[in-house]
Amino acid sequence: MVSAIGSVWALLLGIALMMLGNGLQGTLLGVRATIEGFPTGVTGLVMTGYYLGFLAGSVLAPRIVQRVGHIRVFAALASIASASVLLHAILVDPWSWGAMRLATGFSYAGLYVVAESWLNDRSTNETRGQILSIYMIVMLGGLALGQFLLNAGDPGDFQLFVLISVLVSLALVPISLTASPAPSFDAPTPVGLRDLYRVSPLGVVGGIGNGMAGGMLLGMGAVYAQIAGMTLAQVSLFMALIFIGAMALQWPIGRLSDLVDRRKVIFAAAVSVSVIFLTLALLPAVPVWVTLAAAFIFGGLTMPMYSLCGAHLNDHLEPRQMVAASGGYVLLNGLGAVLGPVTASAAMTGLGPMGFFLALAMVHGAIALFAIWRMTRRSAVPAEDQGAFVAMPVRGSPIAATLNPEAPGEFEEWKGLPADAADGASGTPRPAPGSSGESGFDVPQ
Repeated sequence: MVSAIGSVWALLLGIALMMLGNGLQGTLLGVRATIEGFPTGVTGLVMTGYYLGFLAGSVLAPRIVQRVGHIRVFAALASIASASVLLHAILVDPWSWGAMRLATGFSYAGLYVVAESWLNDRSTNETRGQILSIYMIVMLGGLALGQFLLNAGDPGDFQLFVLISVLVSLALVPISLTASPAPSFDAPTPVGLRDLYRVSPLGVVGGIGNGMAGGMLLGMGAVYAQIAGMTLAQVSLFMALIFIGAMALQWPIGRLSDLVDRRKVIFAAAVSVSVIFLTLALLPAVPVWVTLAAAFIFGGLTMPMYSLCGAHLNDHLEPRQMVAASGGYVLLNGLGAVLGPVTASAAMTGLGPMGFFLALAMVHGAIALFAIWRMTRRSAVPAEDQGAFVAMPVRGSPIAATLNPEAPGEFEEWKGLPADAADGASGTPRPAPGSSGESGFDVPQ
């Protein structure tokens, strides 16, 4: 573990500083938008800009890195992200903020591409799992700690925006000064929606729904907390508990999914979140401590669901196909995230604060119902044939899949499913890939 950290410490330090800034920025903008009197629906559109930019950056940034190089791209995008933060404090109107969120999302997607490809280059088959675990801790820990920086200044003033800019700018220092050579870069072409759905309908629907829920809570959570009358300290704690819950429950939920039908764990997590938030939506008054506990539970159940659905998808693939398929899965999750803030803001506009909980309950209820239906249409992969659960970063780039220790060090491009392959979406149960009498999803050579 020590040797693994030693090989990537500069990258991890830079990532930690980025996460501190990114964690604070999302929450600060939600609070500031409410202070400035932005309508809830308009705030939802502004917050959607980040996820649109992130989706575009996930597609375009790998090509830019291939042409320009890691360090130049990292420096350029970090500078754009840093400048965009400062412009929020200067140009306080929804149109400008929407454009800046778009630029910020694009920049962070590119920064993740650079960081994750560099981490993969510095890892070996023996250390990839350790480095991925450290990366997850740094990401979630940085995002959680960034929430508490909200209390370091007045959200209605400019100082917190300057702090974010400083953190993002400082992230450049350890990476720019590293003596290690820039890695070679090879990005997989993401797999399309149709092929992924044929492999695992629940993986696709769950991934999109999980992205939508994440976009709701991370994009509009601070807005909800402000409207609900929380203090600034309570808002920061509410948002931090989401990431703390994810850190606390990621491993036990993943471990459970390795022992039983993974679809049952996805169903249990989704229905639990749906019931909790439906209850909160229907209660006439919700104590703050109950809302804070719900944030912890949401983070602990929903964030691991991203990796659960990804693991369920991988259970129906050969290892060499996982990286390309995971690239498509990341983009599908990002598409769901684009829909999240707009959906939550529309619900809150029509129903008030309770609409926030109701929207979250409906999304998770839909995932739970789809999971039940899929369990009636397709036989389960035996627990002993399932791959091991691997926690993956929810807001990572498609390159993050190369750190998955379940995938081989070298991946191959997706060549499509064979014409005679059994279709997992057709409703005909079939055995797991590699079992007797089934060709699985081997791509034609």
